[in-house]
Amino acid sequence: MIPDLSTIGVVFFLLLCTVLLNTLIFQPLLKVMDQRTAAVRDAKELADSARTKAAGAAAEYDRTLNAARAEVYTQIDETRRGALDERARLLTETRASVEREIRDATNRVAEESDTARVALDREAAGLADAIVTRVLGRAS
Repeated sequence: MIPDLSTIGVVFFLLLCTVLLNTLIFQPLLKVMDQRTAAVRDAKELADSARTKAAGAAAEYDRTLNAARAEVYTQIDETRRGALDERARLLTETRASVEREIRDATNRVAEESDTARVALDREAAGLADAIVTRVLGRAS
């Protein structure tokens, strides 16, 4: 039995529509979806990297602050020992000296802490700008 010519025409038309839809719509759409998926993945990787860097910077800040505190405490202990040795002879002078050194050490720790905070804020702002630029640059 020979198929009707209209059936062959419908089959040909369906095959033509399938090829055209696949070529003109589905493949470009899938390509765009793959690009967006890659952009999202890259943005997540960048955010993870920034989070890791920020955690490292915070840890470095803590180590620096603890080292500064240890240094200050060491200086205070040395000053205290020297003050105890000379207390019998120079009680008034020693008290003034210890207070002055404690004040200087406290000011130095406060300055270092402020400097470290400013540096971390500046670095965090730079990282945030980089993330925003990268995410918005790839997403649009």
